Amino acid sequence: MDVAANLEQLFFAIVARATAVWPTVAAVADLLIAIVASAHVILHKRDVRAAIGWAGLVWLVPFLGALLYWLLGINRIRRRAARLDRPLAVVRESRRVYAAGSNRGGDAPLAPLVELVARATGSPLLPGNLVTPLVDGVEAYPAMLEEIANARRSILFTTYIFDHDRAGTLFLDALAAARRRGVEVRVLIDGVGARYSRPRMTRLLASRGVPVAEFLTPTVPLPNPYFNLRNHRKILVVDGRRAFTGGMNVREGCLLDLVPPPRHPIRDLHFAFDGPVVEQIFAAGAVDWHFATGERLAGEAWALDTAPAGAVEARAIPVGPDEDFETLGTTILGALAVARRRVSIVTPYFLPDSVVISALRLAALRGVRVDIVLPEHSNLRFVEWASMAQLPQVIGDDCWVWLSPPPFDHSKLMVVDGEWSLVGTANWDARSLRLNFEIDVECYDPTLAAALDELVERRIEASRLLRCEEIEARPLPIRLRDNLARLFTPYL
Repeated sequence: MDVAANLEQLFFAIVARATAVWPTVAAVADLLIAIVASAHVILHKRDVRAAIGWAGLVWLVPFLGALLYWLLGINRIRRRAARLDRPLAVVRESRRVYAAGSNRGGDAPLAPLVELVARATGSPLLPGNLVTPLVDGVEAYPAMLEEIANARRSILFTTYIFDHDRAGTLFLDALAAARRRGVEVRVLIDGVGARYSRPRMTRLLASRGVPVAEFLTPTVPLPNPYFNLRNHRKILVVDGRRAFTGGMNVREGCLLDLVPPPRHPIRDLHFAFDGPVVEQIFAAGAVDWHFATGERLAGEAWALDTAPAGAVEARAIPVGPDEDFETLGTTILGALAVARRRVSIVTPYFLPDSVVISALRLAALRGVRVDIVLPEHSNLRFVEWASMAQLPQVIGDDCWVWLSPPPFDHSKLMVVDGEWSLVGTANWDARSLRLNFEIDVECYDPTLAAALDELVERRIEASRLLRCEEIEARPLPIRLRDNLARLFTPYL
């Protein structure tokens, strides 16, 4: 009994000793981690607000703040593609490549924008393109599947989400059939987006003999829409001749005519491109594939066939956190600066920084009408809260915010003065403008802009106007919640 009693006393003594020492050990460990993490923030975060936010999180939230910074705040990408020759000469040979081949110059109202984007991207504005808007999956998916079915040489397909559902099965079967015909097929799916459904499409495609890869497979095996550094591009290029890009992922929610209807219906907008700009779109996808797999898409199968096909002057604007992460934001600011009459914006997520908000307000103060169409309810609730807290800074003068009814509208679109359009994959938030890989295309053509303006008008007619009084009249707990969410805007 004495031995047992002594052992019991020894055990409790050890526990008491460890309990007494543990807070000191934890405090010292947290201090060291916070110092290291803060040093990394200071050295690597160019945006002062982001640096202050991350440093504050690291110091104010012991251990968890540093863990969140390690997971979400560090750009781990050392893209080999950034140091390799681009697949095509049109991508970037020099920062001194201007609007070669463009008819827009001299005193034309948009000439400063042509020059600005040329300097920012290093890529020429290319004439001779045909751009076809495709509304919702009802129009986009059949057009894409038809091109895949008719492919003879090659298919490059990049997407953020490729779900295993009724829509995904259509693309799985079409890509596998093309592969059986001897077509060179490459499919790249983002590492997070690949995990939105099970079994993952990467496995199903591979089992059908389709070469497939993931872009930056995450260390955490769960899908998380807030993870940074994702490949948000959606690119389909068939036979080097026709390209598709826009907001549309591969998921049955986009097929609004399905029977039975999808559980989570999604409105969206995609575009088909014919002409020289296909080269620039293909180059962005080819670089991503090269980065993910090390394979260069070269040879006869991947030869380009981009003869002039229309009257649109266009330029692809690929952006990413490895480089050029400010290019798209610069393009948007330039477009707002040259606007004279009207700016129309459709986006599912609206979390612009203070610089973009100021540009929107300045445009409105100059007499430019600014219409911003947002979903009434977002599929990302936290983003919706933060956006609602920011909107009073935008509403006023000639700035109008419209809330569109369900189904959730995932379209991305900007039109300026009925002449210039920006279409593609990027949203109006820090995630798209700084943290993810995106591709947009700027288009100069009054006919295309008029068609897109008409589409925006139809969205506005079905929407309701949001007023500041409505936001301010909400209960105090709701406003506190939304403004708390707004503090995380740099990371959303």
